[in-house]
Amino acid sequence: MSQRVVDNVVSWVHEGYPHGVPQLDYFPLLALLARSLSEDEVVKVAQSVLRSTGSGTAARAEIHAAIHVVTAQEPDPEEILRVASRLASVGWPLAAPAR
Repeated sequence: MSQRVVDNVVSWVHEGYPHGVPQLDYFPLLALLARSLSEDEVVKVAQSVLRSTGSGTAARAEIHAAIHVVTAQEPDPEEILRVASRLASVGWPLAAPAR
């Protein structure tokens, strides 16, 4: 994935969550990202979002661990739909839930 694509994904997340991603949406957001991006790409996006929102930082290992939790168990479909809808409203083409 090019840096431009990572930057676009980060922009969509910022536009969808201008005040930061609420903790309730972390799990479904990671699940959506993991459906469309590689694990390393999800790590890059997560680190960039955390840095730019002032939400703190997370080590690569912490993000990888969170990804493995997400891929081991799917969030509730309503959670996925809520987050996907929010991101789709700002133009994220990857926000549609997988079928």
